[in-house]
Amino acid sequence: MSVQTFDPRTILRDELSELSAYSPSTGHFDVRLDANEAPPLLSPAARRQLSEISSKALFERYPDAGQKDLRKAIAKSMGVEPSEVLAGVGSDEIITLLLTVATRTKKHARVPTILTTTPTFVMYRLSARVRGQRVVEVPLDADWDLSVDSMLTAIEMSEPNVVFIASPNNPTGTMMSRDRLETVIRAAKNSLVVVDEAYVDYSDRTQLDLLRSYENVAILRTLSKVGFAALRVGWLVAKSSLIAELDKARLPYNLPSVSQALASFVLTDLRAELDATIEAVQRERERVALALAKIRGVEVAPSQANFLWLSLPGSAEETYEALKKRSVLVRSFHGRGGRLERCLRVTIGTPEQNDRFLEALAASV
Repeated sequence: MSVQTFDPRTILRDELSELSAYSPSTGHFDVRLDANEAPPLLSPAARRQLSEISSKALFERYPDAGQKDLRKAIAKSMGVEPSEVLAGVGSDEIITLLLTVATRTKKHARVPTILTTTPTFVMYRLSARVRGQRVVEVPLDADWDLSVDSMLTAIEMSEPNVVFIASPNNPTGTMMSRDRLETVIRAAKNSLVVVDEAYVDYSDRTQLDLLRSYENVAILRTLSKVGFAALRVGWLVAKSSLIAELDKARLPYNLPSVSQALASFVLTDLRAELDATIEAVQRERERVALALAKIRGVEVAPSQANFLWLSLPGSAEETYEALKKRSVLVRSFHGRGGRLERCLRVTIGTPEQNDRFLEALAASV
């Protein structure tokens, strides 16, 4: 009897053939500064409190499907209403949720279109393409800021459903100029403009007030960058009418009970710990940036995030590999070509980790 064969490609989207799975670097490195995680700065007392809360979880019960306590904690921390908040498994789930429901085609478009910048967070493009959506990417200008004329042209020509703008941006660490951002928002009056503030805790300003000035704006936040990446808690703040519609498509019990309880505690009782982590990273960011500026040929973009964006005098690939040989892992973007061939992104770690990186880099460029 012959075995029946089945080729899964006969039922899969064609777009999958152009994509690769998101794959963080593996292997052991003494210093890992590649993933924009916060350094381990929580106090022993805070860790004990988090453990105690985890131990009280009712593991036999489903999580709170309505995220009631978590939404209240998020809303209080941001000065908004709980009805304006929707939480997900990291901001990644919120992005995929938006791209799952915001799919009505415009008059001149065959498929839904999203607009974003480049370089920026890869999940905007990846999440859209796996859903068969068109992605329009507008290059940032020479200073890694919004190129307004190009953005306006793209909005007019592509009629996007959703516009994603990360500010501070990943991987450049730069904030988008406020006047440019508002110009884009006004031009995209028939689109939802999502301002991704994943790194805003490390910046000197937020864009939250845009919610009250423009009805087509939503704000994306996360706990992943301030020391709680393991919880996988992100959220969207937007008009309550939009949140209610998105909630219809959210998977039931999407956030585990432990993540909800710990995130609520972090946002309320651990505010001082969060602030201490943020301030420590900001101090180190400035120290490392000054040290990097003394290395011949290295240019550092002004960062408002917990990482630094470097332009090197030579090949980023060669420097990246040289750092790996010294057991220091950063993130290289040489594979994207063009002006990114000489760019590295390095996360701010502990002072000891940062010193190890600086020493290794000086020996590698």
